[in-house]
Amino acid sequence: MEPSPGATDPTAWILQQRPPKPAGLDPFRPQGFFLEEERSASGELVKSACILLTNKECPWRCLMCDLWRHTLDFTVPPGAIPAQVEYALSRLGGCPAQVKLYNSGSFFDRAAIPPGDYPAIAAAVSKAGNVIVESHPRLIGERVLRFRDRLRGCLEVALGLETVHPEVLPRLNKRFDLRDFSAAASFLRNAGIAVRAFVLVKPPFLEEDEAVEWAVKSAEFAFDCGAGVVSLIPTRAGNGALDRLRETKDFAPPTLLTLERSLEGALRLSRGRVFADTWDLDKFSQCPECLPARRLRLERINREQRPVPPVRCAACG
Repeated sequence: MEPSPGATDPTAWILQQRPPKPAGLDPFRPQGFFLEEERSASGELVKSACILLTNKECPWRCLMCDLWRHTLDFTVPPGAIPAQVEYALSRLGGCPAQVKLYNSGSFFDRAAIPPGDYPAIAAAVSKAGNVIVESHPRLIGERVLRFRDRLRGCLEVALGLETVHPEVLPRLNKRFDLRDFSAAASFLRNAGIAVRAFVLVKPPFLEEDEAVEWAVKSAEFAFDCGAGVVSLIPTRAGNGALDRLRETKDFAPPTLLTLERSLEGALRLSRGRVFADTWDLDKFSQCPECLPARRLRLERINREQRPVPPVRCAACG
């Protein structure tokens, strides 16, 4: 199924909608890095370094992806990725208990992260008890084991499930199905590697009144596959393709209430940890008066992994 009516080549259509990509990225510097706290599987709050690596764009051209905007058109030189990791950690005060190496695509794409750099990357994060990377389900295989075996700590792989909606998933141009996801998760769990899943809240082609149901169903499927964590990502406009679909009424970003209800519903499953992505939360809010309190509530639920009373707002009801 095509992402847009009349699009015979979904990838070409997606690329045609893109604005220009910024130039001048430094392959030896990460896109960004920051510290956050995250509740671990043991229930502790652990300090986590999130490093946004600079690398070649992912070979998949997913309909909703905006990460391509800060990617290179070539594979980074040998040593560039370890240098990025060391640069970030040196400015974050050293290596904390958990490190997330997020790279605008798939860590196990050899064009993005040269496998020859695995030993140096592992050495750079050697003090971390848990290292999280992200990957497309179809790239899960031998390279995962090679990287795992280099680490002193544990490896966790985040897989973009996005949605289990049978009509929406094929239209996202991710080019995998639920069997691929299940097989990738099974491979990881059998190798002693933890799994987390990214789930979109209200992807394109879904109405607001069905978004919570499908976010919760998607989280349930991820837990059925052995995921220990589900991260709920509200679908954002701004990548070109989604802006075009917004014009045709095939997409609108979710409301903040929909994100809140999705988090509450997924938590009620009591199957694993559930985190709501709170970046750029103002884009989903209809009321500036209660936004700060609602942001704090989501962050508190993320930390405590339990229900918190909803925010009551005199301005918006």
